[in-house]
Amino acid sequence: MAKIIPFTGIRPAPDKVHMVASRSVDNYSKADLHDKLRSNPYTFLHVINPDFSDGKRTRPGSADRLKKIRARYDSFHKEGIFTRDTTPSYYLYRQHKGGHTFTGIIGCTSIDDYLKGSIKVHEQTLTEREEKLMSYLDVCRFNAEPVLFSYPNDKVIDELTDKLLKTAATYDFSTTDRVRHQLWMIGDKKTVESINERFGKITSVYIADGHHRSASSALLGKKMRELNPKYTGKEPWNFYLGVFFPEDQLKIYDFNRVVKELNGLSPEEFLTKIKEKFEVEKKGKEPYKPVKKHNFSMYLEGQWYSLTPKKGIVNDKEPVGSLDASILSEQVLSPILGIHDLKTDKRIGFVSGIKGMEELQNQVDNWKSKAAFGLYPVSMEQLKLIADTNNIMPPKTTWVEPKMRSGLVIYSLE
Repeated sequence: MAKIIPFTGIRPAPDKVHMVASRSVDNYSKADLHDKLRSNPYTFLHVINPDFSDGKRTRPGSADRLKKIRARYDSFHKEGIFTRDTTPSYYLYRQHKGGHTFTGIIGCTSIDDYLKGSIKVHEQTLTEREEKLMSYLDVCRFNAEPVLFSYPNDKVIDELTDKLLKTAATYDFSTTDRVRHQLWMIGDKKTVESINERFGKITSVYIADGHHRSASSALLGKKMRELNPKYTGKEPWNFYLGVFFPEDQLKIYDFNRVVKELNGLSPEEFLTKIKEKFEVEKKGKEPYKPVKKHNFSMYLEGQWYSLTPKKGIVNDKEPVGSLDASILSEQVLSPILGIHDLKTDKRIGFVSGIKGMEELQNQVDNWKSKAAFGLYPVSMEQLKLIADTNNIMPPKTTWVEPKMRSGLVIYSLE
């Protein structure tokens, strides 16, 4: 059963929330990041990038940097930028983006559910990154960006959230990327108990985005338990922050590939080798998007192609092998282009589907890449099958929306 609990959240003051909440720092270019830090004294980016304020540079991930992050976080409290709720609450979050509306509940989940497998994973984590994030949590002691979870649609939870959506939101603001964010604080004892009870009937939840954050939280929890052998299980570090969306509220986009060279082959030679395993159809100069599972688009030398594996190439009974990302790797990237490790090979790049096929064409036309491949999005059913069978997807297989803003609701590990 899933243990998803309310908590006393730390939130921006209402008059500053639109200036505090930020995208993940990785989503800003160097120039944009500097501009945000220079022009907005309230952005949460100042917490994550504390060197900007005093001009004294520290090494990312170092003890000095982490201590400065914690100190900057504390200063946001002292300045009244952050306030802490007094009642254990859930938080209803709604995002409006690009014609889509996403509605989910923010709460905390147990590291025990992660360790015993009630929280299902589909992505392999890197030990080095787990340890770095664990060190961050150990020093900074807060979760500012929730892990994105999905759960099977539940009629009772849907009815509860529908009622809440008819009330005035605690926050309602839009950001410069044309996204509207709404947040409702759910502190009513009866409603909190109803949500808690209903989540307790859900057997499994699935990580949609945030595998490393989950793994590092569990790693910290195990460390703290070793240091505190008389722990009760109720200490804050036994839990971590998540936002939980019904399955039909998430949108899974394609995660596409660009390659910087053709492994010494001419475009004609490369296309000939592709035709050994795929039915190839010219699609002209306009961007072509795959129309179904096992259909790929390819952009090469100013021309779009449709690629469909020939009969016998794909075994749909294999959960991982039948993923389009696996098919492309096993039939094209590895045997033809010599790209065997997607995590380390510098010749391959990844482009999220929210940027469209146009971005693939742009990268090739501007000589950043030699060829590009568009994939059909993974379905929720495929994601769950991978997780339920204890399998792992290839790197960069899914791009899941919505993406939460950092600093909108914070969970303290203290």
